[in-house]
Amino acid sequence: MENTKNETTFINVTHNPFAQTFFHGTKADLKIGDSITAGFQCNYADRKLNHVYVTATLTTAIWGAELALGNGRQRIYLVEATGEIEDDPNVTDKKFPGNPTMSYRSIHPFKVIGEVTIWQAHLPEQIQSMKDGLQKLTEQGVNVIMD
Repeated sequence: MENTKNETTFINVTHNPFAQTFFHGTKADLKIGDSITAGFQCNYADRKLNHVYVTATLTTAIWGAELALGNGRQRIYLVEATGEIEDDPNVTDKKFPGNPTMSYRSIHPFKVIGEVTIWQAHLPEQIQSMKDGLQKLTEQGVNVIMD
């Protein structure tokens, strides 16, 4: 934010220091205090979802930002849950029993409380390889989001 008056601008956002903070990787342009809610366009498919998906690991959020559809800037937001969350069955039930990716979802919104602006991206070849693998799964009919 550019501030030509040399004044500090404060945003009235209440943060609970004891709440679990999660990450949300995306290409959406959000601001501190915004809510990420269900019913918006999915990051990875041409459809709307009934859940919001988040992770407790930066590594998983980086993949989320890098694999998101669209031409926007890759973003990773720090978010807090506003309601109950559950394990993401797309990875915990199908690929990684026990939820080692620490991936979750909720029908309730997540409140944006910050943004990670410095992180180590994967190499372009790694991202393309992951996209190719996901495309192959889609062609086989097994890359389905259980929402």
